[in-house]
Amino acid sequence: MYQAALKAYESVNKSTMGGRDIEAAVLTKAALKLKEVQSHWDAADRFSRLDSALKFNQRIWTIFQAELAKEENPLPHTLKVDLLRLSVFIDKRIFEIMAYPAPEKLTILINMNNNIAAGLRTRQPSTDSMAVNALPHTPAMAIGV
Repeated sequence: MYQAALKAYESVNKSTMGGRDIEAAVLTKAALKLKEVQSHWDAADRFSRLDSALKFNQRIWTIFQAELAKEENPLPHTLKVDLLRLSVFIDKRIFEIMAYPAPEKLTILINMNNNIAAGLRTRQPSTDSMAVNALPHTPAMAIGV
């Protein structure tokens, strides 16, 4: 019964969230998945959970990269370049963790996801109705907030 109520809430929540909120929720979910693995590093299913969390994170950042690279993306050029550089760092870190797993290596991914999510949740009072979304909310929803 609890699961059904939770699913119903998530469904309504997704349909009422804006693009920035969805992106923030997806990044937070990725950070939580990574933190869960880090907190239970000695668990028997660590490798499967680590693989799942890293692949989830990688999918998010791949979508971000694709959206940032689009010519019609309305973000300022310098911001797009900075975010793309950040995404390359994140890709490298994910591959490094896949090759040489260690719990402390997850911290930077967790912190980056949480910090970017916090930035996306920040509203600018006078421009809220004209907020520029880095990414459309449809691909993020496909990941499963």
